[in-house]
Amino acid sequence: MSLIDLSIFIVYMILMLGVGFYFMRKNTGQDDYYVGGRNIGSWHIGLSVVATDVGGGFSVGLGGLGFMMGLSGSWMLFTGLLGAWMAAVLLIPKVRSNPAFENFYTLPQIFQYLFDKKVGIAAAIISFVGYMGFTSSQLLAGAKLASGTFPTLDLNMALLIMGIIAVVYTVLGGLKAVIYTDTIQWIVLMAGFIFIGLPISYYHVGGWEAIRSTLPDEYFSLTNLSWQDFANWGITILPIWFVGMTLYQRIFASADVKSAKKAWFIAGLFEWPIMAFMGVSLGLLAKVAFEQGLIVESLETLDPEMGLPILLSTVLPPGIMGLMMSAYFSAVLSTADSCLMAASGNLTTDIFGKMLKTKEDKFVMRISQLFTLLIGVVALVIALQMTNVLELMLYSYAFMVSGLFVPIIAGLFWNMRSPKAALSSMIIGGGTTAVLSLLKLTLPFGLDPNFFGVFASLAVFLLVFRIDKRIDKI
Repeated sequence: MSLIDLSIFIVYMILMLGVGFYFMRKNTGQDDYYVGGRNIGSWHIGLSVVATDVGGGFSVGLGGLGFMMGLSGSWMLFTGLLGAWMAAVLLIPKVRSNPAFENFYTLPQIFQYLFDKKVGIAAAIISFVGYMGFTSSQLLAGAKLASGTFPTLDLNMALLIMGIIAVVYTVLGGLKAVIYTDTIQWIVLMAGFIFIGLPISYYHVGGWEAIRSTLPDEYFSLTNLSWQDFANWGITILPIWFVGMTLYQRIFASADVKSAKKAWFIAGLFEWPIMAFMGVSLGLLAKVAFEQGLIVESLETLDPEMGLPILLSTVLPPGIMGLMMSAYFSAVLSTADSCLMAASGNLTTDIFGKMLKTKEDKFVMRISQLFTLLIGVVALVIALQMTNVLELMLYSYAFMVSGLFVPIIAGLFWNMRSPKAALSSMIIGGGTTAVLSLLKLTLPFGLDPNFFGVFASLAVFLLVFRIDKRIDKI
């Protein structure tokens, strides 16, 4: 990497740290640190939501899907569009307009309100574990980008660099720093894709005729996937819009219901078709470059998720390379910081909240910063043990969905508020997905463990709810 690229990249990272330091001086307590003062506008929230949801993991993961299956990989983020718009219509009015939730910071607080304290703590543990894994996936995504781009930088060293930068500015600035840097990072990412990555890669591989002659027709089809692919993406990604802590924090941070709904509509539109097709198109171009021999590595040893960063490092000239890498690292940081905030909120508010209740706001904020730092360190250690970004992300999503989705829907929308039913379904649902994922069994119909986890959660909830009601009648 040239000196000018390195300089651009370093300046960009210093700016991000500067935003964190600025908001550290502005924050006065938990309201500022965890929900941004509850008055942030639609565009900042909307761009932060899509930056968080798509982020580096999906950016790298979409590139991998484009490399392996072409444009059909874009359907993964179509489930994100559906989830965002369904949440805007159904979830946000329920949450943002409820006076009981006005001073809440986290999703487990809603679980505690709907059910009881034990259920709230269980929800906090599930959310904490899920976002720990999700943070790790983002750090791994950044490390893959860095090591694929800088030949002299190995994966572990890249992980350390990414982890330190992401953790430091999140620890310093809290949710305000996260949301405002997300806005900057998303704009940088979109500009990098539209004005740098796509046109230069397209030109370098020889344009449309070369692309069409290099790849088979299925790479340009929107039907090059099985129904199981779409079903597995749907059951994992769509419900996360109803159980994602990062999303509830942004609902609480919005000025009002109308502002929050607008933000979610903005986020959905950016997810699909805009981000979806740009991500898989870059992956498709990486596949073309590989077939043309521009990427000198065998298909057996090449990680599909590395195809895109290797392509960019091959085709981009000095100066431009630094800008594009800043764009991609923006995507990584925009998700990693939000996941850190979510996990930190679970610890400070839901698990240790009683111990900190009588303390001053300033002290609690400092404890929150300490928790954020510790979580970042643990996430970094987890990332060092993993190799596949998209797999780690979807495992984390699946665990949260199978543990939290059925109880939150039952409590908020069906008024089925049985603590025993909620706790049972959370343990069985999350446990089923975790066990099946760890065992790596071949499951019926090619479906993911999450499918069976959600089904088990629903069945157990309904069974225990009916038993509980009969006992109450007796």
